[in-house]
Amino acid sequence: MLVSITPKVERPRWLRAPAPAGENYRDLKELIGRLRLHTVCESAACPNVGECWNHRTATFMILGNVCTRRCGFCAVEKGAPLPVDYDEPRRVAEAIEAMGLKFAVVTSVNRDDRPDGGAELFAMVIRAIRERVPACGVEVLTPDFQGNLSAVDTVIEAAPDVFNHNIETVPRLYRQVRAGARYERSLAVLAHARTAGGAIPVKSGLMLGLGEAGGEVLQVMRDLRASGVSIVTLGQYLSPSPKHLPIVRYAPPEEFDELRRAGLEMGFAHVEAGPLVRSSYHADRAAGENKK
Repeated sequence: MLVSITPKVERPRWLRAPAPAGENYRDLKELIGRLRLHTVCESAACPNVGECWNHRTATFMILGNVCTRRCGFCAVEKGAPLPVDYDEPRRVAEAIEAMGLKFAVVTSVNRDDRPDGGAELFAMVIRAIRERVPACGVEVLTPDFQGNLSAVDTVIEAAPDVFNHNIETVPRLYRQVRAGARYERSLAVLAHARTAGGAIPVKSGLMLGLGEAGGEVLQVMRDLRASGVSIVTLGQYLSPSPKHLPIVRYAPPEEFDELRRAGLEMGFAHVEAGPLVRSSYHADRAAGENKK
């Protein structure tokens, strides 16, 4: 049980996302349901689902919607994983074609039950999208594959436009926030993707509000940059329920502005920072700026 006795922090008025609505939102919701697909937008209760779906963008979540890990911050269901659906890559590509996407993001639950952590399916989805919608850019947001660098190679060989793996938080909070993960292992995955991927940009992100200190955030950013990461996202942690880790504090917009400036000074090509920023937020714009 992850319930904490930490006093509840009042949510500031400036941290508000519009309720999901609109014709595009309804059309996309129907399409996702008809093709039996999952999106992290819904499964992880993303606050930007209304904005993104009304712009006809979505982050597809492959390999089912049940995760083998029990991270304290995440709303995705935990438990015994679902069987691998080898028709899923075709359906993801079909959905992308039907939506008319120019840029798609593909992520997954952790699949520690599989030797490659699900890397095979990532590669299959990338290739299915390339075949059906050649002009569509593809970003992958992968788990750490338990440090299996051959699995990273499998994904890189399918040539995504961006390789993303989230560091999530500062090392001091890893045991509490990222059950089953290790800070150094995630850095190694990112560094290997940078080396193996050649011109493929590497991306990562972390959350604020879990109890980290400002200096710790800056050090994580330096570590990411040293590992070859060129795109970074920073957003406010929002607790999905009382059973998840509590919000220790709300970082104000000015703090995100300062971190964005610091990141650009460190040499990141793109820093997406703000209270409602999530890993896939404005992913197409970040990929484009990385190429400048």
